[in-house]
Amino acid sequence: MGNREQLLEAARHCLFTKGYERTTVRDLASAAGVSMAAIGYHFGSKEALLNQALFEALDSGDQVFGPPADDADLGALWRRLIEAFTGNQTFWIANLETVLRAQRDPELRSQVAEGLRQGRSGMAREVTGTPEAELTEETVRTLGSVQLALVSGLMMQHLTDPESAPTADEVLAGLRALAARLPENT
Repeated sequence: MGNREQLLEAARHCLFTKGYERTTVRDLASAAGVSMAAIGYHFGSKEALLNQALFEALDSGDQVFGPPADDADLGALWRRLIEAFTGNQTFWIANLETVLRAQRDPELRSQVAEGLRQGRSGMAREVTGTPEAELTEETVRTLGSVQLALVSGLMMQHLTDPESAPTADEVLAGLRALAARLPENT
């Protein structure tokens, strides 16, 4: 593994253990076993390295959410998501910090927006069990978007007030109650 890969691995480790804001250039270089100058050489800045590591971790999914379910069992999916939020709080806080920083950084905002597009598609795949290549744009924009919005809200509740945040069974009960209130012609 070269310096670039070592730095990415060190950045992923720091995101999970220290978070985005508390990770220093020294932390990254030390964890990777490289000089601090290597960060600038390979990535341009600490922020660019951490952003890339964050996006790669989110893209991989397995490291963040665990392996995907074999079927479209929503209860299992919600239990897995809640476990990820409670088991990797530092990482999810880093994710939220990135969203907030993106509001002041157009390039980062573009990267986050692309990540959300991929996230909608991934959520639609998880819910339907359909390979992403076979999903319709409508399914991604409706089901994927709503699922991603629910995931984001649930994440914030579990990070902020885990004792009162809903369980997977409560999420499902809430979804059933919402569905029961939908007008017939919708």
